[in-house]
This record gives sequence, structure tokens and C-alpha cells, in this order.
Amino acid sequence: MTTPVKCVECDGRGWKIVTRRGCVAASALHIEPSAQEDCLYCDGPSHVVEMFEWEVFTTADSTEGLGPCGSSSSQAAAMDALRLALRKAGMPPAAWGRITHRVYDFCTMPDDWSRRVIFRATLDAAGSVRFERTAS
Repeated sequence: MTTPVKCVECDGRGWKIVTRRGCVAASALHIEPSAQEDCLYCDGPSHVVEMFEWEVFTTADSTEGLGPCGSSSSQAAAMDALRLALRKAGMPPAAWGRITHRVYDFCTMPDDWSRRVIFRATLDAAGSVRFERTAS
């Protein structure tokens, strides 16, 4: 006997098929029947991965151009990479950057709801990079 049940491990995106085995024998012996639950959508709870994307922008003639960019699984590594890219020789003084926190939930399509800018970085006159936390 099978019964469809909403799967809670993948936040209700799939259905579990609960297969009950030995129901007649278990009821005759007054014991609990065994059950196997198989989700048709997932292999268990969904895995969420967070990434930190960094981007450098150059502003010239009131237009912004995209410079070096990358991503990292660590916020500190993304801040270091952005700092190195902004300090790189040849960057104009009007260059600025940002770090975006993005959450990737596997088995779903990425969307802009899981993306938010957490830091904005500018290069000051002394050549050091200043990070400002953005309002969320």
C-alpha cells in the first residue's frame, strides 16, 4: 500500500511515496508495520551554498564599466580579492567595488531574491580601500 505525503526535507517541493510493508502480518502480531519513504524530488534535505561575489567598476564620462570580478565561498577571501583588484596599478581613482552575498539552493533556479549587496568599497587618496556596509 502506498500513500503520497508532502516531503518536508526539500521544503515541500516533492512528494514522498510511503510504502508500507507487512501490514497484515504486523497487525496479526500486534506490532508496528515497517515503512519506507522515498521522495520523488530529492535525496534528502536540500543543500544551500552561499557565495560572495566581488566586482570592480570604473566610472568614466558618467558611465560605469565592469572591471575584474570573481567569487569566493569565504567573505574574507572576497574582500581580499576586491582589495587587491582595486589597488592594482592602472586602476583609475574613480574605481569602486562591491561584494554581493548570494545563496544558491541546489535543485532550484537562482533568482535575484537570494542576492544582496553587503559591502561597497572605494579607494581613498592614500591608496587604502575603505569598505562600507550597505543597508539591508
